[in-house]
Amino acid sequence: MNETLLLIQNYYAAFNRGDWDTMLGLLADDVVHDLNQGSRESGREMFRAFLGRMDRSYSEQLRNIAVMASVDGTRAAAEYVVHGEYKIADEGLPAAHGQKYVLPGGAFFDVRDGRIARVTNYYNLQDWLDQVGKGV
Repeated sequence: MNETLLLIQNYYAAFNRGDWDTMLGLLADDVVHDLNQGSRESGREMFRAFLGRMDRSYSEQLRNIAVMASVDGTRAAAEYVVHGEYKIADEGLPAAHGQKYVLPGGAFFDVRDGRIARVTNYYNLQDWLDQVGKGV
């Protein structure tokens, strides 16, 4: 359990540093990524492409991160608050002009052989749309 907690904490520390190579190194080759209210992607290279899209359109920091893990360390969950800026319009979403947003989010993880094998992300998309639409 403690190794899993440290794995997830390191994953988010790398995210907050924008250290995509370290993040990718914590993932299994066949990682499954469930995008918030979206599709399922598989593989480290698909995750790399996702990070590229995110980096292009958003600048985010996760704060107040709380990580929990099952006793056997095979599953974990995290809750956090996203503090972000919408930099460049993401496909299918509203125009971007530097809108700031703050919203709670969370993720669920499967862990296998010391690496993250699944990431399922969640945040309230309508809350984000409301904030971006108002230019918060």
